[in-house]
Amino acid sequence: MTPTIRTHILGYPRMGAQRELKFALEAFWRGEARADELEAVARGLRATHWAHQMEAGLDFLTVGDFSLYDHVLDHIQLFGCEPARFRFSPTDTALARYFAMARGSQQAGCCGANGAALEMTKWFDTNYHYLVPEFLPDTTFRLASRRLFDEVAEARALGRPLKAVLLGPLTFLWLGKEKAAGFSRLDLLPRLLPVYGEVLAQLSALGVKWVQMDEPVLGLELPEAWRRAFEPAYAALTGNGVNLLIATYFSPLAENARLACQLPVAGLHLDLVSAGTDLVPVLDWLPAHKALSLGIIDGRNVWRTDLDAASARLLPALRQRAEVWLAPSCSLLHVPLTLAGETGLDGELKSWLAFAREKLDELAQLANAARGKAVDWTAMRRALESRRISPRVHRPQVAERIAALGQEPGFRATPYGKRRAAQRARHPLPLLPTTTIGSFPQTREIRQARAALARGELDAGTYRGMMEREIARALRLQTALGLDVLVHGEPERNDMVEYFAEHLEGFAVTRNGWVQSYGSRCVKPPILYGDIHRPHAITVSWTRLAQGLTDKPVKGMLTGPVTLFKWSFVRTDLPLATVLLQLALAIRDEVRDLEEAGIDIIQIDEPALREGLPLRGPAQSGYLEAAARAFRLAAAQTRDSTQIHTHMCYAEFGDILPTLVELDADVLTIEASRSAMDSLAGFARIGYPNELGPGVFDVHSPQVPSTAAMAQLIEEAVAVFPAQRLWVNPDCGLKTRNWEEVKAALANMVAAAAQVRRRLGA
Repeated sequence: MTPTIRTHILGYPRMGAQRELKFALEAFWRGEARADELEAVARGLRATHWAHQMEAGLDFLTVGDFSLYDHVLDHIQLFGCEPARFRFSPTDTALARYFAMARGSQQAGCCGANGAALEMTKWFDTNYHYLVPEFLPDTTFRLASRRLFDEVAEARALGRPLKAVLLGPLTFLWLGKEKAAGFSRLDLLPRLLPVYGEVLAQLSALGVKWVQMDEPVLGLELPEAWRRAFEPAYAALTGNGVNLLIATYFSPLAENARLACQLPVAGLHLDLVSAGTDLVPVLDWLPAHKALSLGIIDGRNVWRTDLDAASARLLPALRQRAEVWLAPSCSLLHVPLTLAGETGLDGELKSWLAFAREKLDELAQLANAARGKAVDWTAMRRALESRRISPRVHRPQVAERIAALGQEPGFRATPYGKRRAAQRARHPLPLLPTTTIGSFPQTREIRQARAALARGELDAGTYRGMMEREIARALRLQTALGLDVLVHGEPERNDMVEYFAEHLEGFAVTRNGWVQSYGSRCVKPPILYGDIHRPHAITVSWTRLAQGLTDKPVKGMLTGPVTLFKWSFVRTDLPLATVLLQLALAIRDEVRDLEEAGIDIIQIDEPALREGLPLRGPAQSGYLEAAARAFRLAAAQTRDSTQIHTHMCYAEFGDILPTLVELDADVLTIEASRSAMDSLAGFARIGYPNELGPGVFDVHSPQVPSTAAMAQLIEEAVAVFPAQRLWVNPDCGLKTRNWEEVKAALANMVAAAAQVRRRLGA
């Protein structure tokens, strides 16, 4: 008997094919567009995305996955738990409050004195950033937003069955942080559940039959109290007139599989890409009357699906269940929207790929096959075979170089203590030396020049001259402000990963392959399709130019192997450790050439290192070992007097502190201002042995913090970490800010460092 097959998605990209939402948001923030104009763009995008789902023949339209900034922030506003510290008044509009929490209150023109933006961190092991809910013992919840219900009304007009999406209550609380000692945010669950019940009841009243409850924390090794909370929580949510589908993704359920199957809900979604081992136990334990949704299309990578293999993986479920739902593994938020505009990719490579819209078609094809309909997969099979045998994928000389490494651990020859003496002799910097993370504002003129160069409307010589003037401008500013270690500002770079991918063989870059990172910030992850080779130096000429314009040291700026890997769409035919080694050797070659050019402070950025940590313990040690080895190999052959920096941001550093020690970077700079230096306690606790630069201002907020505010953060750092090993810097690069904000913030930062130096008698 052929089972009933239904198709749906867990979520869809938000920004639009031409990043329409990004530009609408930024126009609104600049005061150049009204709120109703922003909302009109959002409505148009939702209509387009639902049209894509209808054209693919999906059985449900998914509602509630769209967001103006972040879906977790949407839930903060939905549940009426906006932090009291913002001091919102009755006259503050919902949109003003929303963006005040996202970006800081100063720009929004509302709120009280403590209007710093909510902390931002990575969404599980992805490069998407969510805003962290803040919880206090007296936090209360209420139904406070109708945005979700308005979107349901929009979708109902299309006359198709709807599935709404909510972040599940346990995951919502787990993702937040307690902002007072002596309580657990789990204690707030009884207050939160009635509001969830109200939401579900109103969705039912609007005709919604299914609600997808995202509970990805079921893929984590949860404390027992959190595991025990699931059954009573979902028992309390039954009887509200809707069917609940628990959605898990990114990680195996493992010991939580039986728990997930036994919850009093109508269905369960499994990520078969990340958690294929869950299928057998779930087929045994999930009651026959429940819907089983199988995430069979990879929602996080761009490779075309092997539909033959996917069909074979579905067979056990198709034989045992009366009804099976088919879906991508997770939200398609993590891949670009469509291949339609990728005219710059050659035909062979393009045939290997599927972006979000193409994945909808793959889903429809799988459903047709499962329903017993005739399908023609000749083109798919031809493309997969082409990729398997392509000489552009496999380079024997790269494999030989990896083999020659053997078991080289990659440690530098001299320990940090002796290196530090050589580095201080080379550059006698003051106590609490000041620097920035690397990038300076990417102005409209810079972006227009880069686009003109790409279109052939600007010659390379004219473009280089423009970039050289921008570098000179950045150096003059830093010198005038009194910074101690300078950067060239990276005007020639479009993105810290894409720029290197353009110069490394084995990568391809797209024209419109945009993916949301946070808010209006989009990145264009390169496609790492083959063995990596660096044919020529990438950064040396720009850095040498900058160093020739100043007597102060200029950092060479590189992107590290782990971040190049994690922030790309990566090949799946080699082990992670092997690909990391290929990237590490390419960066090692660049480090060597920078040293030979006289650059003796080199930053190898690794903001993605924590992000790449597998969500479950058994796989974590292998990943961390491979990541640390790759970073060390990139820096291993440098002289003692060469100071190696690295930078990390927007992550929970406490999970990887021993690995950060193993990196053996001379200076580690980290994001710390949004969390008010909370992360430094962990570094102090383990006795972090090298130098540390906790960020003292948030680069993702338009607020310019005062000298006093930054001095206070430096004082908090000095209280827990030796001042002799502290640096002063922003949280991250400055490319998203404008020059006025940058000048003011850096001037205050330098003044704050000087103020603390004076107090310390330096």
